[in-house]
Amino acid sequence: MKLKFKTQPYQTAAVQAVVACFNGQTPQYGGVRYRLDPGEKKEAPASPQSAFDLEADVGTVVDQEAAFRNADVILSESALLDNIQQVQRLQNLPVSSELVKTKVSKVNLDIEMETGTGKTYCYIKSIFELNKQYGWSKFIIVVPSIAIREGVAKSLEITSDHFLETYQKKARFFIYNSKALHHLESFSSDAGINVMVINVQAFNATGKDARRIYEELDDFQSRKPIDVISANRPILILDEPQKMEGGKTLDSLVNFKPLMVLRYSATHKTTHNKIHRLDALDAYNQKLVKKIAVRGISVKGLAGTNAYLYLQSVDVSTKKPPEARVEFELKLASGQIKRVVRKLSKGDNLFVLSNELDQYRGYVVSDINAITDTLSFTNGVELLVGEADGDVNEAALRRIQIREAIKAHFDKEQALFQQGVKVLTLFFIDEVAKYRDYSAADEKGEYARVFEEEYQFYLNEVLDLDETLYIKHLKGIAVEKTHSGYFSIDKRTKKLVDPEMGKKATEADDVDAYDLILKDKERLLSLSEPVRFIFSHSALREGWDNPNVFVICALKHSDNTISRRQEVGRGLRLSVNQLGDRMDHPSIVHDINVLTVVASESYKDFVAALQKDISESLSARPRVADKAYFTGKVFNTTDGPITVSEDRATDIEFYLIQNGYVDKKRNITEKYHQAKKAGTLEALPDELQPHAEQVFELIDSVFTEAQIVQPEDGRKAKKLEPNANFEKQEFKALWSRINRKAAYNVHFDSDELVTKAVKALDEHLRVTPLQYTIQRGSQSSQVTIDGLKDGTAFVLQDSIVETNGNSIHSAVKYDLIGKLAEGTQLTRRTVADILRGINMAVFGQFKTNPENFIAEANRLINEQKATVIIEHLAYDPVEDKFDLDIFTSGQTKQDFSKAGNKLQRHIYDYVLTDSNVERDFVKELDTCTDVIVYAKLPRGFLIPTPVGDYNPDWAISFKEGAVKHVYFVAETKGSMSSMSLTPIEQTKIDCARKFFTEINKRYAPENVRYDVVNNFGKLMELVK
Repeated sequence: MKLKFKTQPYQTAAVQAVVACFNGQTPQYGGVRYRLDPGEKKEAPASPQSAFDLEADVGTVVDQEAAFRNADVILSESALLDNIQQVQRLQNLPVSSELVKTKVSKVNLDIEMETGTGKTYCYIKSIFELNKQYGWSKFIIVVPSIAIREGVAKSLEITSDHFLETYQKKARFFIYNSKALHHLESFSSDAGINVMVINVQAFNATGKDARRIYEELDDFQSRKPIDVISANRPILILDEPQKMEGGKTLDSLVNFKPLMVLRYSATHKTTHNKIHRLDALDAYNQKLVKKIAVRGISVKGLAGTNAYLYLQSVDVSTKKPPEARVEFELKLASGQIKRVVRKLSKGDNLFVLSNELDQYRGYVVSDINAITDTLSFTNGVELLVGEADGDVNEAALRRIQIREAIKAHFDKEQALFQQGVKVLTLFFIDEVAKYRDYSAADEKGEYARVFEEEYQFYLNEVLDLDETLYIKHLKGIAVEKTHSGYFSIDKRTKKLVDPEMGKKATEADDVDAYDLILKDKERLLSLSEPVRFIFSHSALREGWDNPNVFVICALKHSDNTISRRQEVGRGLRLSVNQLGDRMDHPSIVHDINVLTVVASESYKDFVAALQKDISESLSARPRVADKAYFTGKVFNTTDGPITVSEDRATDIEFYLIQNGYVDKKRNITEKYHQAKKAGTLEALPDELQPHAEQVFELIDSVFTEAQIVQPEDGRKAKKLEPNANFEKQEFKALWSRINRKAAYNVHFDSDELVTKAVKALDEHLRVTPLQYTIQRGSQSSQVTIDGLKDGTAFVLQDSIVETNGNSIHSAVKYDLIGKLAEGTQLTRRTVADILRGINMAVFGQFKTNPENFIAEANRLINEQKATVIIEHLAYDPVEDKFDLDIFTSGQTKQDFSKAGNKLQRHIYDYVLTDSNVERDFVKELDTCTDVIVYAKLPRGFLIPTPVGDYNPDWAISFKEGAVKHVYFVAETKGSMSSMSLTPIEQTKIDCARKFFTEINKRYAPENVRYDVVNNFGKLMELVK
């Protein structure tokens, strides 16, 4: 398998934020030529090539004494600050009042990106884009650990072909090694993109190897490596800079003489000029990372009893009452005591089932509640799922964790196997001996032994299911082959060792620990690779980011050195299938991508700690929704950016006060969040209504604790079986009419698109001129020493914002046609025809702000392109159909505890709804006597459209004779007005109308009606 990469808008935004900070910088392709210090020539044996020196021959290499360094930043500090402020305003970030300088560099840009959103990809792409726009070519990626270093090198390797397609060039990269210094000469003398990856220990430690970078070396022609490196004026990229903020590290970084420093992290501790933010809330709300589910384990002790009990789950079925899966102790015929897992029903007596162990007297099951997930006994004892009672030592707790992790793995694997997604489970442990015990005959440690026992037990249950491809796949994997341990390897004994063991461990030994995890990422993702469960040392928490980790279990004592965010961080990345494609379709992304954490504490405690970690990471977010905050913010509208005036800011604040959406301190209230979730927010005043979407985005950017996502309880998720309605002929007839698949095609004349695009650009293209601020002040009437120290000796008198109508980009060469062709996926000829047709006054705006011109032109042309596509779209049904088992085998487990009352006419007893509109719709639909059967269409039922796949909401079968349209497919929306729908929503609906029209024409004349409804009354109006 080969991982695939595609251009993601949110990643492009992070790259463009960096590039736009240097608007006006004159590009100098190839860099500035200088004479490389040749040192004292000596014959030295050639050093072996680095394992990651994959592109050593790429680029133009000239004679050894000729070299190329990065050109200086020619922008004045005020111009640079203006650019940074413009970037910040467009993202509604706090606007910097000055360049934040450090001892390392005068240019320090912070890029905040949540773990799992591809920050490594973003800074690699930024390297290519900075080279393309400005000619900079020398980059050093600095990382805090060997694990992250190896991960970065792997990312450079696997993205090389992807970036070659986009930029028609490759980057030459290598890992700095003090014993392979020949790479530094190539780094200097090569005119192409050159990237060095280095971990801080290589220049900031006391060891002999670390000191070599500052010493004149005989094997480097009596030169200091740091002098050769710094002569290139490299751009430093700091990965996880919060781990490199010590005074000694910063002093060391000064020696690199960097042109600038770009800092990438999810958790910046020290803030500089922040130019991009994609934090935990943004990442989750935009569905860029996995959802989190937690299986907590709480130990509950009752005084005066040692009866061991563990309530593992409450199983539900449409065919029988709920059952409780319980672990308890059983007396064998030999007299030995063994712990077993059994299913209990109401009335079962544990005293009898345990073969009359006295501690279970009085333990008769009185109730099993699937809604609250509780098991009650007649003696008053009550257990929640995940609670263990009685004699629970550490060994018992670890066994429970391993069992829960295996169960969570199988639950996820059964749902995803048919979609070609490999599921991985990751166990973190404290010491190798617990997994690999070399003193044992079979070398299995305690955890390996427990794992195989629990795995085999659960596997036997799964194998009782029908013989499917998944079951056949499981039968082909031996239990001892399905797990593996990845640790450091002692080169002498070839045995696994703890990474912190002993003074003999070297950097090379540590690298061996990461080979399979970091370098064989693709192999682990393949279904043909039997390893599905990974045991690794807790030290590997950083740098390990395989996208298909769906379960994480830490078999260790909890401590305060590892935050809950770190604990889940290794599994947040979105998964990929066997083709290497990301499973990121908006309609299914959070059905598939759920990370289950098996915690050694209660669900409540783990979630509280996790939310505290997330809240602290969001400390930089604004907390007060008042006029001062809203003033000066930017609405990004279809007509271009609009700055929020003081009057408009006052209107927003008054709206919030008037409706009780803020308290007296202007903190957002729970009332606002509840109303927004329910779709019942009060209407905005008329003057704000045209920008309603932007207003609420701005309000939502103000942080409250209520915004933090509540992780799911992983045990509450259950998989329901279809009920008798699923077997009704009316449902089968309905399904046979809508289960057709189709392909679409579009044939249109490019002249038509050119005409429409020219008209749209002439009417709507408005570019925001670059602005700059002039501040005027003078000395105070009386100047004191204190005033000189604290800056109050000068008084600011006024600030004037001026607009620059003249070009400051005359020296920059823009490939305007190429940028628009790339952004619209049109040919250069078509783009050139559009630009030739627009009004010269409109085209003249390009000079005042080229980046804004390109962005707005791309948007307007793409809107017209979508319109033309719809007008000329046609569907061709194909022979392939959706299988009926899309309702069953592909169903993921869901929490039905809040699904409402049991339903009469749906194919399941319960259905989860997405909004109040849907909830009200279901209530009336389920009680309507004209309805025979209906179904919430599964997320896998997709209609292809040019703007993404579309998943309709409902399929309904009515009684014949009672209505005109017996078979109906409905989309439920809160508003019927096309003005209230996003352009993409409206386009998908228009495509769906064409799809069902074609299906009706071919297979079911006039039988299936598709439409959008906002309530049950509208539906009945249409079907009657």
